[in-house]
Amino acid sequence: MAEKKNELVAAVESFNLVTLTGDLSAAIEEEMDGLGPIPFDRVKIPSGGGLAFELPGEDEDSPESATDLVGVILDHHPVNAYWADAYAGGNEQPDCSSFDGKQGVDRETGEIKDCAACPYNQFGSDNKGKACKNVHRCYILREGNPVPLLLALPPTSLKYLRDYIAKKVLLNGMRCWQVLTRITLKKEKNAAGIVYSRAIFSFAGKLKPEQIERTAAMKDMVKNTYRSVNIDGDDYVAKAASDDAPKADADGFVNVPDGVEDAGLPFN
Repeated sequence: MAEKKNELVAAVESFNLVTLTGDLSAAIEEEMDGLGPIPFDRVKIPSGGGLAFELPGEDEDSPESATDLVGVILDHHPVNAYWADAYAGGNEQPDCSSFDGKQGVDRETGEIKDCAACPYNQFGSDNKGKACKNVHRCYILREGNPVPLLLALPPTSLKYLRDYIAKKVLLNGMRCWQVLTRITLKKEKNAAGIVYSRAIFSFAGKLKPEQIERTAAMKDMVKNTYRSVNIDGDDYVAKAASDDAPKADADGFVNVPDGVEDAGLPFN
């Protein structure tokens, strides 16, 4: 155990933290004037129980893969997206979307809707699930790269994120942007025998005080600038996020079939 702890400390000591602050921030403000914020690269959870994340490569047709993501979760928040017609893939924007999971905006009329009361956000509005797709955006700053990755988590991974943040981070007196987090994938199977992938979160050590000062500034920038980035099909991949996975109930829990090992449940 002591050896493992030392390994984690060493990983933090050697973590090359680069942020969009200081001289780089000034250069970006000047060069990107009128062009909008730097777009974040997206990382995708595979369908079919795959154990490797898909990351952007050097060009659009050559994605890379990684079995784990290690970095700082600078910010995270829920987003809701509703398509009036069945989502068929692509990058079309939803007919109604919410950046906080509480208030949605109708794309055509601009009408503001209460997500909690919306009939499309109720269980059973789409077979056994919801017509409105609930996902959770995480902004992850990896080593040596000042531009965070944007990971959209499907509902079946949310209770594991909640458990990790509550028990491993907050109850130990820390915040997500003060620690390194490792995210991996686990293959699961629903009651119908369909295999899907869900995320696993683990603590990989606390950042040094001087690093925390920089991530504190970075997380404020991300929260103020990127929480209003358009929601589109990239936030919801139908096969990976919903169709393969079991449906969560109204409390956000998922029935685990007999024989499926799941020691990571919050109540274990």
